[in-house]
Amino acid sequence: MNTFRNPRAILSAIVVLSSLLMTRAVAQQKTFNLNSPVSLVDASGQSSTSGTTSTGPDNQWHIGFFPYLWFAGMHGTTGILGYNASIKASPGDLLSHLDIGLMGTVEVRKERFVIPVDFIWIALSDDKALPENEPGIESITARAGQFILTPKAGYQIIDMPKFKVDGLVGLRYWHLGQKFHFNPVLLNGVSASQDWVDAVAGGRIETLVAPKASIIIAGDAGGGGASPDYQVVGLLGVKVSRRIAVQAGWRYMDVHYRNNTRLFLYDVATSGVIVGATFYLK
Repeated sequence: MNTFRNPRAILSAIVVLSSLLMTRAVAQQKTFNLNSPVSLVDASGQSSTSGTTSTGPDNQWHIGFFPYLWFAGMHGTTGILGYNASIKASPGDLLSHLDIGLMGTVEVRKERFVIPVDFIWIALSDDKALPENEPGIESITARAGQFILTPKAGYQIIDMPKFKVDGLVGLRYWHLGQKFHFNPVLLNGVSASQDWVDAVAGGRIETLVAPKASIIIAGDAGGGGASPDYQVVGLLGVKVSRRIAVQAGWRYMDVHYRNNTRLFLYDVATSGVIVGATFYLK
């Protein structure tokens, strides 16, 4: 099995990395200047205030907005009404076929409680999709629209000056519409759409590596309509002003969905560079 499509392997890697980062954070506990707080938000919307010195508990509401761009490639198989197409596209391919897209995260945090909401909306097309086990069909023009909404709620289970861990649970709602046109022409094309919801659970780890810079590792896994449905993200974040931070890193998302009639298939892994900026509204 491909390790990058094995959720257990990915989550095990997160645990190992968290242990290493925690060890480093404790070892360097006395070497950093903590005069400037750092608050960063990752692609899944979890944030923390690293390196904050305080004379009392912070019981205020904190709001962050993180618009981002995900320069992702994808590979896998999609299918409608029993017609399957194998898809393999680089980030450049997807950008060239992207019709429209909007991505971002909104997060509300108070004390140790956090509510992140992540959303992705994209529409794209590919006129060179390859048929999978479809005799007589040379190519498929595939058009897809995708909306993913991931609301979560969580609690900061570890709160050290240079090392923080959030535990999170939530849902991932998927809406996917697909339309195929065949070459040579067959049935004037086929189209279908599906909606489903998966329960997910995971966490986020942040360690301070400089007074204004943090490394962030986050992931979640679950299922319901799909099996499995998981993602992992790693980011480097830098605070550039009191209300703005920039982040860059890598994100991987994998989902396998087939409806009960087995006439709608979406088995796709998406991965690539992610960049964005967090704006602290409060």
